[in-house]
Amino acid sequence: MEKKLNCVLLIDDDFATNFINKKIVQKSNIAEHIQVALNGKEAIDYLCSKGEFESQHEINLQPDLIFLDINMPVMDGWEFIKKYKNLISEERKKKISIIMLTSSFNPADKAKADTIKEIADYRQKTLSGTMLEEIVKKHFEKYSE
Repeated sequence: MEKKLNCVLLIDDDFATNFINKKIVQKSNIAEHIQVALNGKEAIDYLCSKGEFESQHEINLQPDLIFLDINMPVMDGWEFIKKYKNLISEERKKKISIIMLTSSFNPADKAKADTIKEIADYRQKTLSGTMLEEIVKKHFEKYSE
């Protein structure tokens, strides 16, 4: 890999899924930093350096890659996308790839995701090293070997 991604943001309410996904990202050595949010609201707070994320850094490391679950409490994946659209500048959005990583087999979810330009890809859980490699090659050309 030519260069590592700045940050990968994992947004999922399942602790086990986050643990496994974090280990996969760490093992792949594709990112300098990995951040976990347990729901869409925490992710928005992270992106805005608010709430529990306010004192971590002056400005939190902005992710290059976001893995987003659909079904979460507090703020689900769809609500996150709605807020995200108005929160992040168009220029910054061009540098972020959101991958909807879900256990949903509902074709309506896939169809909905396909209509949202901010969602770069729709994948079924669980994340694997091979899947992560495919995603990086597809969405981060300058980072792939």
